[in-house]
Amino acid sequence: MIKKLVKDLMRSRGWELHRLNVANNSSAQLLAALTHTKSNLVFDIGANVGQFAWELRATGFEGQIISFEPLSSAHDQLADAARSDPAWVVHERAAVGDRDGEIDINVSGNSLSSSVLPILATHLAAAAESAYVAVERTPLVRLDSVADRYTGPESRPFIKIDTQGFEWQVLDGAAEALKRARGVYLELSMVPLYEGQRLWREVIGRLEDEGFVLWTLQQGFVDRRTGQSLQLDGIFLRREFA
Repeated sequence: MIKKLVKDLMRSRGWELHRLNVANNSSAQLLAALTHTKSNLVFDIGANVGQFAWELRATGFEGQIISFEPLSSAHDQLADAARSDPAWVVHERAAVGDRDGEIDINVSGNSLSSSVLPILATHLAAAAESAYVAVERTPLVRLDSVADRYTGPESRPFIKIDTQGFEWQVLDGAAEALKRARGVYLELSMVPLYEGQRLWREVIGRLEDEGFVLWTLQQGFVDRRTGQSLQLDGIFLRREFA
């Protein structure tokens, strides 16, 4: 009776109350994918201040996390967040892409939407706070150039990519890393949000060609005005595990 009263109260205020499980919680579902593939190392590409790594730890992942972040302010906060976790390593400040060198990154007002690519009006109409406020020069590395620094014979890597339209270039620079990866977790844009980005069909097709299967889709960036899904998060598993 009390349980029903609580649920009715929550629903009347626009909330639903559920026990967290793989059917209703994206983090639990990701942990299930990591567990299923026996992944023990996650490359966290586009870490911002560490939100993704925190969530992994909160859901019970105990393996290594290797985080990459190009923005200087976010990287400082990321390094502080990881300091007390010996299995969470923060790579020196760098963007990850298709070559080694340097590149300009556009700094968004909300930090999370910062991208190497120019932002489009479609994105700004749905989230005005994403507008760029500065440009910052950052080192650029290929994952293939640095992955061996963190992996060994027993490593079973999983690659997470959150690079705001730059996913294709990250994949271009990760040909060898992808061969070892048990899975990939990345954003799939349904509509163009950044100039020159590849959309969901192309990314899914590419990963299928690389030997992965789309395992699940999760809700991502939604236009709060219309309810339209602009981005989804896709979890891909190596075909032998899926």
